[in-house]
Parts: sequence; structure tokens; C-alpha cells
Amino acid sequence: MAITETVKYGIIGVGMMGREHLINLHHLRIQGVAVVCIADPHVPSQQLALELAQSFDWPLKVFSGHQELLDSGLCDVVVVSSPNMTHYQILMDILNHPKAHHVLVEKPLCTTVADCRKVVNAARKRLDVLVQVGLEYRYMPPVAKLIEIVKGGTLGQVKMVAIREHRFPFLVKVNNWNRFNANTGGTLVEKCCHFFDLMRLFAGANPVRVMASGAVDVNHKDEIYDGKVPDIIDNAYVIVEFDNGARGMLDLCMFAEGSKNEQEISVVGHSGKGEAFVPENIVLYGSRVGGRDGFQTLKAEDERIKYEGLHHGSSYLEHLNFLSAIREKGAKTPAVDLQDGLISVAMGVAAQVSIEKGRFVTIEEVLGARNCEPST
Repeated sequence: MAITETVKYGIIGVGMMGREHLINLHHLRIQGVAVVCIADPHVPSQQLALELAQSFDWPLKVFSGHQELLDSGLCDVVVVSSPNMTHYQILMDILNHPKAHHVLVEKPLCTTVADCRKVVNAARKRLDVLVQVGLEYRYMPPVAKLIEIVKGGTLGQVKMVAIREHRFPFLVKVNNWNRFNANTGGTLVEKCCHFFDLMRLFAGANPVRVMASGAVDVNHKDEIYDGKVPDIIDNAYVIVEFDNGARGMLDLCMFAEGSKNEQEISVVGHSGKGEAFVPENIVLYGSRVGGRDGFQTLKAEDERIKYEGLHHGSSYLEHLNFLSAIREKGAKTPAVDLQDGLISVAMGVAAQVSIEKGRFVTIEEVLGARNCEPST
């Protein structure tokens, strides 16, 4: 589709991830986009974003609050990359605003299932607004290639999905907001909604029940903020059962800096197996008939990526996809919609509750009971 006019973006929350979005959008300027305004109450974050924008020759209007940004009428699209616990109110203010703003909201959609549901219901009344949820791991080249292999039927009907993330601890954020479950929704919501989303995608089904075991064993135990010790878990195993009989398993460790790959994904169908490795960007797949000597190795790349950034080019592709949906003016829906955001949070909440209660937790229980949220 021909580029006819500049799509103007505003970014709400210009901490580390907000500035990452700013850089990605700069690399998309050839597609006819510009960031024209930002909102953040944290002055040091404002300054860092301003310096970045000045290096791009992008003049920015700076607001301390999101409401002022919305009222300014300066932008057509809003990126919400503020702390998790602020998403709900910001999204409701966007969806209730007289001017239509399309929205890319960082994961998780909200920190609780109840808040996610309210946002979903509010969005149903705004047919003039597109909302995409930032579950961008789908776009990482090796993951996207494995999705393509699975959807093409090469592995047969998927029976098992195993995802291992062995990585470094949570980074330091403004005012250390990400050190507490009350602000993040819990590690299995904050970080792992990505992996629950991928499980759904690979299984081609919806989750039924979840069992998890996890704890705070290594990280942040010697940190104190306002007299409180962080309560976010740093490792867990999670088992998910899906409505088509498939099973998923997450193996999370956030004190595993000595790993070759940060993510390892295995998908096994009744006739074959595929694996993706990030950041090695390798995909392996083979069939039961071909055996150990018959598997193929692919180097996964995407020539469209102009900026690798923090997520191996996936944020760039996410923006490219969303921009395409915006320009189609409703003829094309966002690839990752509010329902995807809701279910990925529900799976994380179910896992957090399972750890606390020591039992399987059904998705129906989490989606249906307003009070079934992990304690904080």
C-alpha cells in the first residue's frame, strides 16, 4: 500500500522499553512514521528520550501525564510502555477519549484478569480503535520459522510444547517497580505471558488448567525498598493442559547467565519434532521416520529487520505489522489482539495461584472468579 501521509506516534512511558520503541520507530521512518510526543512523570526518562529524539532530528512535545498527551490531539497512535500496574487506567483513558488513538500496549495487557476483561469490554465499544498487545516474541525469526513449520503440518498434530528460558535476573527499572508482585502481576505474568502466548499458538488450542511450582531462591533477596524485600519469584516449572489434549511446559530460571541460549523451544507432533534457539537463531526439525540422522538445520533470518534492538528484531517486525493494520483502516486486524493478551495473563495468573495453593488451577476458575488473583 502506498504511503500517503505520516502516521504520528505518541509514547506513554519512556523508560527503557519506551526508548526502545522510539528507536524502532526511527528505523521505520522510511515507512512514513514519526514520534511527535511523549508522556512520562519521571524527568530523567523524559530527558533521555528527548536526547534520543534530538539525535534523530525529531522534535518532541513532552508531557508529564498521559491525559495531557491524549488531549493534545498531536498523535494518531499511542504506544503504552509504562509500568505494568499503570496499563489499566491508561488504556481505559485512551478507550474513553473522544479522539480515536490506535494502541500498541506492552505486555502484560494488565496485571489482573479482572482489569484485562474491563479493557476488552471497553474496546468492543470503540470500533474506530485498533489495539495490539506487545507479545512480540512471535516475531523473533527462529520462533516465526518454527511457527511456520508447525502450521504447515510438517510435525503433524502437536502434542507437546516445551519452552525453556534460562537468563539473567530482572533489570533495574525506575523506582524499582518491577521488584514486587503488586506492580508486575508476578513473574509468571510479567515475563512469561510471552511463553504462554507461544504455547497457545503452537498447540493451536486454548488452555484448560495449569500446575506450577516456583520460588524466590537466589535473586533480590538482599534488596530492600521502602522496608520491603522483593517478592517476585526467580524460577519455576509450569505445566499447561490444552483443550485439544496437547500439553505445554515452561522451565524458567532467572539466575542462569551462563547459558548459550536464552530461549529454547521444542514442539513435538505425532510425526515430527522442531526446535528453535534464541539468540543462536537456529531452527532444527525432523521426522520420526527420518530419525536422528534425518533432521534439518536452518539459520533463521528476516531481511525486513532494520534494527535488532533488545529483542532480536522482533519489536521492529511488531511495529511493521501494526503499522500495516493501521493503514488498512480496519480491513486488517492486529496480529496479537486483546483476547491473546487476556488469555496470556490468565495463564500467568493461574500459574501464580497454583504455586500459592499447591494445586492445579483451571483457566475457567481464573477467568470466572474476580477474586482469584495471586495474593500480593
